[in-house]
Amino acid sequence: MFTQAIARKPGKNFANGLTTTDSAEAPRYEVLLEQHEAYLKTLTSCGLQVTVLDPLPDHPDAYFVEDTAVVTSDVAVITNPGADARKGEEESMAEILAGFRRIERIRAPGTVDGGDVLQVGNHFFIGLSQRTNEEGAGQLGLILDACGSTWDTVAVGSGLHFKSSVNYVGKNTLLVTSDFAGHKKLDGYDRIVVETAEACAANTLLVNDRLLMPAGFPDTRKKLEALGLEIIELKTSEVRKMDGGLTCMSIRF
Repeated sequence: MFTQAIARKPGKNFANGLTTTDSAEAPRYEVLLEQHEAYLKTLTSCGLQVTVLDPLPDHPDAYFVEDTAVVTSDVAVITNPGADARKGEEESMAEILAGFRRIERIRAPGTVDGGDVLQVGNHFFIGLSQRTNEEGAGQLGLILDACGSTWDTVAVGSGLHFKSSVNYVGKNTLLVTSDFAGHKKLDGYDRIVVETAEACAANTLLVNDRLLMPAGFPDTRKKLEALGLEIIELKTSEVRKMDGGLTCMSIRF
């Protein structure tokens, strides 16, 4: 069960962040704040004590806090973000997490984004992507080994991060995009496959037996309802314009 979450308020310059999305509509700051506040209230309703950090003016993507650390029951691993523009965000996160966990770090030339790391029980999938390289994955793996956890790497083809395409939704089940429907490294888990038209819904977040999913994806919701868990839909239009989703905006532990 999660008891804590760390999040960061988006800065007014959030639209200057990195994105591959070609949206016809510009990102809207006031709408993002409303959606972010609803997200934080939902985490609180799930039983988490939420710490909200101030924006980092020099880092417009900093509200995507998940990329800066991987937190287990034993350790907080401060990452080395794979995008140069995001390097430095992790330092303030290290100060906060030192109050909760022993700190370890990913060192250059290794890079890791937390969005590429999926924990399922005591096993960790580490996505190899444009943001997480083999050196970084290996460093993280050694830290996990020392804590008694298991891990494996998975190549990320399309999509920014591994968790853009694969997330654990409870009951030995992974929610996956079609790219991962038959992936051998996911054998042993049941899989719910998201239709291509609803690919954004793959970024669904399990929090204390509740599923937080992006609003507006009825086919995926119907499939998730078969798990028998409470489902909470949240609007994510503005973070999606910046390649973000529900998992990105908090660190849960």
